[in-house]
Amino acid sequence: LAVRIFLAKMLTMKVSILAKKIRTANHLLYRLLLDSCRLNLFSHFMPDASSTRHRTSGSTARDDYLEQILHLIEEKGYARPIDISKRLEISQASVTNMLQKLDAEGLVTHVKYRGTTLTEEGTRIARAIIDRHETLTRFLELFEIDKDTIYRDVEGMEHHISRATLEAIRSLTNHLQENPDTLARVKSS
Repeated sequence: LAVRIFLAKMLTMKVSILAKKIRTANHLLYRLLLDSCRLNLFSHFMPDASSTRHRTSGSTARDDYLEQILHLIEEKGYARPIDISKRLEISQASVTNMLQKLDAEGLVTHVKYRGTTLTEEGTRIARAIIDRHETLTRFLELFEIDKDTIYRDVEGMEHHISRATLEAIRSLTNHLQENPDTLARVKSS
């Protein structure tokens, strides 16, 4: 009986290990397929030399860092890891690690104990993120949604919306602002 229990436990452990490996493999396959689809399906949204207006870094975390660094520089004239940490509500060590990565990617210049500045590319991406945020906010404000809801929704949408959709929302927002009668009809329906 003890041998059967032992064998059953061993079999259960092996099945558990195998299931974990399958889940990991499935996750990796899913990520690979997702990345392939993103590259192939959305390649027509990638910027060319003349049209880089709304490109982001490709990472929500990077976008958030670049956006906050630009806000801090505009407000205080500099961005220190501790200030970024407070804004993003994460540890200063995590901020320092990300700043080193962003520096290596050429998006910021980070000098230990001196602060962080955005490179030209980092500034361009940060401004595109802020433009997305402002465009989506303007659109939702037309419908008198409360500011907290707008903020949460925009934070979720701004990193994932395509350029084509953003431009459609921008055009629609401009049209509705210029034509209050149309806005009133849309709101009443």
